[in-house]
Amino acid sequence: MDKNFYKELEEELSKDILPYWEKYAKDTETEGFFGAIDNENNCDKNEWRGIVMVARFLWSYSAASRLYHKACYLDMADYAYKYMFSNFFDTLNGGMYWAVKSNGDALDSRKQIYGEAFSIYAIAEYAAALKEVRNLDYPAQVVMDKALALYTMLEKFALDKKDGGYCEALNKDWSYTKDTKLSPKDIDCDKSMNTNLHVMEAYTNLYRNLPIVYPEQTDTRKLVGKSLENLVRVHVEKILNKNNHLTLYFKKDWTHTGRDEISYGHDIEASWLLWEAANELQDQKLMQEIRPISINIARTALVEGYDIKTGGFEDTMLNGKRDTTRIWWNQAEALNGFYNAWELTGEDNFKNAFLHEWDWIKNYQVDKKNGDWFWAVDKEGKPILQEVKGGNWKTSYHNSRCCMELIKRSGYLQK
Repeated sequence: MDKNFYKELEEELSKDILPYWEKYAKDTETEGFFGAIDNENNCDKNEWRGIVMVARFLWSYSAASRLYHKACYLDMADYAYKYMFSNFFDTLNGGMYWAVKSNGDALDSRKQIYGEAFSIYAIAEYAAALKEVRNLDYPAQVVMDKALALYTMLEKFALDKKDGGYCEALNKDWSYTKDTKLSPKDIDCDKSMNTNLHVMEAYTNLYRNLPIVYPEQTDTRKLVGKSLENLVRVHVEKILNKNNHLTLYFKKDWTHTGRDEISYGHDIEASWLLWEAANELQDQKLMQEIRPISINIARTALVEGYDIKTGGFEDTMLNGKRDTTRIWWNQAEALNGFYNAWELTGEDNFKNAFLHEWDWIKNYQVDKKNGDWFWAVDKEGKPILQEVKGGNWKTSYHNSRCCMELIKRSGYLQK
């Protein structure tokens, strides 16, 4: 591989993405984060704030501090962690509120399992950063204990012990609710691909980082590992279709809701997250099973979701109608997914895809004037400016992660 590719990734990460959010995302008056930032970097002080946004900032800057082994990135992580536990943590029932008002009052106190998962994902990363970067044993253990407490709550209340997988949402006190919709683009359902995918992602990170903070806690890690293995199995047996697409919405028994939708971004994201989970568990039999599955998902995404003419990655197919919009997170996950498939196969078609995808990102998705990436760009490369630059759903997570993931896999910083 040309070293310039990794050099460009590293420069995009360190000179654009990470500085952008440090500069614009923080609402220092409330010691929180702005829920909306427009494409001229104007911040809406009154927009609600969600746990997913806060957790994604916490993960991004914790991961960056570990990648570079620089404590300066932990300043942003410290800020996010403090805001998370002072505004979102439910001190009575445990778990995180889904959303708060700009003044910090609770807005939506549901336990949306998607948000709980991202909290586990981020807190485990922060704990590992405290240990590795600051060499703080006890503080790292205190933080990791909070990730484990959230894991315990999900296993107690959100896990479907009969049919497997995790429910979509619960009330404040972890009781049943019919109000489960994740976002205006989603539907009320008992279970979803998106939530279960990110619980798997969270458990993978928890399993990976536990030994860094608690080298002796082998029994706890085995429990997390078993939960992770079961969730990998759920994806293969319940969520993944024979056509290599992931079904999005389910009833409790994993019966399909009937909504005919393909999310190309989730497909390609799942292709590498499934392999990451199996690889982290180091179960050779499971790895042998997941490897071709991961490749086949990526191959289908390459044929159906990737535009070979431009290098852009498309959004969805709903009721037979294709949405060709290039959403920022789809581009980032395509970069990860095609790179992962190339590592697994050595095939030039995957290599050409992620290199061409990176060209698309550089030329069209990156906002060269105001920083970071546009939320959405049409297939001709024109930004769709009705979408915000950042806020509750768009943070430093997807694009910083794709840069960090490929930099780590390549060993570029060690060369």
